[in-house]
Amino acid sequence: MRDPWDADAIAAGVAEDKRRLVYGLHAVQAVIERAPERLLELWMAEPRQDARSRSLRERAQAAGLRVQTVPGEALAKLAGDVAHQGAVASIRPLKPWDERDLGLAVTEMDRPLILVLVGVTDPHNLGACLRTADAAGVQALVIPKDRSATLDGAARKVAAGAAEFVPVAAVTNLARALGKLKERGVWVVGTDGEAERTIYAADLDRPLALVVGAEGAGMRRLTRELCDFVVRIPLWGQVPSLNVSVAAGVALFEARRQWLEGARGGCAGQLS
Repeated sequence: MRDPWDADAIAAGVAEDKRRLVYGLHAVQAVIERAPERLLELWMAEPRQDARSRSLRERAQAAGLRVQTVPGEALAKLAGDVAHQGAVASIRPLKPWDERDLGLAVTEMDRPLILVLVGVTDPHNLGACLRTADAAGVQALVIPKDRSATLDGAARKVAAGAAEFVPVAAVTNLARALGKLKERGVWVVGTDGEAERTIYAADLDRPLALVVGAEGAGMRRLTRELCDFVVRIPLWGQVPSLNVSVAAGVALFEARRQWLEGARGGCAGQLS
């Protein structure tokens, strides 16, 4: 007889193309708070009774979601070798975007703020960038289909729920995608440690696609040539470069700062 708590049994009846697993207390809670309608099922390990687990259970029940309590080994088999923290949810995934979806979405954005990642092959870095992008109010994240990390479970865990809200456009031809953004009035600004202008001296108060390359490798020549201009993040210590998620955070929040200054009628800083 099949074990009723076997992971295959737990997932039975949920079509593979209509489900995606989110795991970790913070990630699951983010979905409950921001998009409860996308939740399909929630499984929590027994016998966890700590405050965070109780709070998550109560929030899920308040949202009308049935919570199933299962042995920890069943969750481990369901989620795989990850730190699920005793909570795994099945959700309706966001529709993945392609170049066409990105182009259509940009035309409907009041003021685009887009993050473009180049050469980021570590899913943990991708997840961290997604978390940063969500915090900065990014409307889409663009990655190449080839030579890039995929939005797998590891990336989603690090993203702490952000992967369920920031659309990710995996494009076949990054150069063409950047060209289409420019045609729609979006300024493409790259980050490069060799750039003459610092990010604090640049005018980012405009519709923006920020291009950030992987630590050390940076942007490819063609990508750099497609940028309207490039900026550098000044470093005062001994390390030669920043982690890609840190660089993305610095750039995105400087753009946001300038947007706020512009809205108030002020002027952006001109630090060198």
